Amino acid sequence: MKLGWIAVSGPAKLRSTALERLEWIADTYLSVGSPVQCAAARLIALSEALQRQIRSRTSSNLAFLREALAGSPAGVLAVEGGWCATVQLPRFRSDEEWALELLERRNVLAQPGFFYDFDAEALLVLSLLTPAEPFREGIVQLLAVLK
Repeated sequence: MKLGWIAVSGPAKLRSTALERLEWIADTYLSVGSPVQCAAARLIALSEALQRQIRSRTSSNLAFLREALAGSPAGVLAVEGGWCATVQLPRFRSDEEWALELLERRNVLAQPGFFYDFDAEALLVLSLLTPAEPFREGIVQLLAVLK
């Protein structure tokens, strides 16, 4: 489901050009489906409760991650927003090697940093949206691999 608005400001001539181009992009690539248009008012009304649940889960998972990795050879990079956390692991393995180790031996899914265009090695990106219990178990497995 996608639904959104774009605000355009600036000098009139630039606004006009931007709006023409945005209209073309929106019509070609970003069109809103009828079900979303019909449900827009209800979706917006429900958004506050959903956002509260997302904020609660992501902040709880992030706090657990930081506490669990404290004193380990891994660390959480600065989190500026969103619902992912990036973990720096020891650099004796690549992103891909760490991700495959966790997946194949511990049944834990983590994304290698190169999926997100990180230039550095040994980074894993973890979803903070994961329900608390599976998230915590995944971090326990990560710590076991680090030992």
